Parts: sequence; C-alpha cells; structure tokens
Amino acid sequence: MPLPPIPLAEAPLLFLDLEMTGLDPEQDRICEVCALRCRGPTEEEALETLVRSERGGGVGQQVHQISEEELARAPTFLEVAPILHRLLDGAVLVAHGTDLDERFLAAELGRVGLGVPVLGVLDTLQLAKRCFAAPTYRLGFLSHRLGLLHPRQHRAGDDARATRQLFWRTVEELAPADLADLGEVQVGECRVRPVILAKAKQLAGRGEAVWVRYRPSGRGREEFAYVITEVRADMDPPVVMGYLHPGRGRKELRADRILAIFPMLPPGDPRAPA
Repeated sequence: MPLPPIPLAEAPLLFLDLEMTGLDPEQDRICEVCALRCRGPTEEEALETLVRSERGGGVGQQVHQISEEELARAPTFLEVAPILHRLLDGAVLVAHGTDLDERFLAAELGRVGLGVPVLGVLDTLQLAKRCFAAPTYRLGFLSHRLGLLHPRQHRAGDDARATRQLFWRTVEELAPADLADLGEVQVGECRVRPVILAKAKQLAGRGEAVWVRYRPSGRGREEFAYVITEVRADMDPPVVMGYLHPGRGRKELRADRILAIFPMLPPGDPRAPA
C-alpha cells in the first residue's frame, strides 16, 4: 500500500524480527519475537520475548538454537499478542525479507482474533538491493560487510536491531524526501521514484551541475558531478542524459538506478554528500 508523505524523522516505524518453528504459517508457530517501535530514529517501546507453543522449537531449532527448556518458561502467543498488536497499530512494519514475517503475523494474530493493523510495509532486503552491490543480501552478510552491530544471527532481538541499523544506512544512501518517497524504492521492476524523475526534469537543460549518487547494475554506487541535458521519459525505464562536470564526457543514466541528486556545495561544506 502507498505510504503517506511523513518526514522520516517523525515516521512511526516498527522494526520486527520473528523466529519460527518452521516455514509453514499454517502448521508452524512463532517461537521468538522482537518488535522495536520507533518515532524516526528514536526508540519509544520494545517487545522482546520467547514464545511457548505446542510445537516447541520445531525444525527451526537447527537455525535459531533456542532450547526446549527456554521455550517451556516463555509466555504463550495469546499472552504476547495484545502487546504486539498495540506496537504494530499505525506503524510502518520494517523487516528484512518481509513476506514470511507478514504471513506468520497474519496467521498468529488471526488465531487470536486480531488483524495486522500496520500503516504499510518497508523491506530492508529491497532497499539494500537498490543501494549496495553484494554477492548475497542475507542480513548477517550485510551486517558484516557494512560494519553493523549484530552479535547473534537468527535471534529475534539481534536481527531486529541489525535490521534497524541497515534501514538507516539505506536511508543515508537514498536521501529520500519522505516516507512516501522511500516506499517507491523497488528492484526488479525498473520503477523510477517520482521524486527523482521530477528533480531530473526540473534540472534538464539548465546547464547547472549537480551531484548524483548512482548504482550501476552489478557494481557499487558511484558519485559524480553531472549536468542534465535531457530526460527521455518515453523510454522504459526513463533515461537521464547529460555529461560529467568538469569536462563534457557524456554519460547516460537509467533513472531507476539514481539513488539521489544533490545540489553542488563548496568543498568541505558539511551538507555535501560523502
């Protein structure tokens, strides 16, 4: 669902990670949950707990390494559900690979007569694929590659906090105008963020050099000074045409691969992109 144009500093964000007894939401159950409710970068409330069910650790125990003894002392999902539902209410759900988490949430909350009352969903897997070139986009690998704090993989608390760090790293790369702009970031669909296309059209033909952050296919992101001469919106995806500055080396850019466009600022200006 489209996200509202809320400034990211004010956005209600719910960073979530679940550990499950298996991969089938109808047969398996959640055995650990961490939900971090934030207002922009500020954490307001958190839920982190193991969850007891008749399934025990299930086949998922080989991954999360949670013992049956630990689960035996944990609250049931029925006990956890009201708190989790309240934290989700009106927030944007942020997770790494959201599909499985969404399906388990819907199944578990549905069993206790509750829905999933989120404002929308953001997937850090999609955001990371747009921002970074990597051989794999597993959360553990990205944490190591980007220097994120991630002591234990496949434990809900550490995974949720690593997801939160990864989210803000992608925000640094994309410099989105607001929550709605960030929601337009997709991979595999050649979708251009409307904010980027509008900015490129506004600059076309003005002869004004700007700073562009760009990620070519299969390579890490590049940054360069660029003068936009034309936007070919009739192409799929649209193409931004122009030349490098200084000099006039021509360079065509796929608009869907432009991460951000910044004004040129004097060297050393703290507002200048890194």
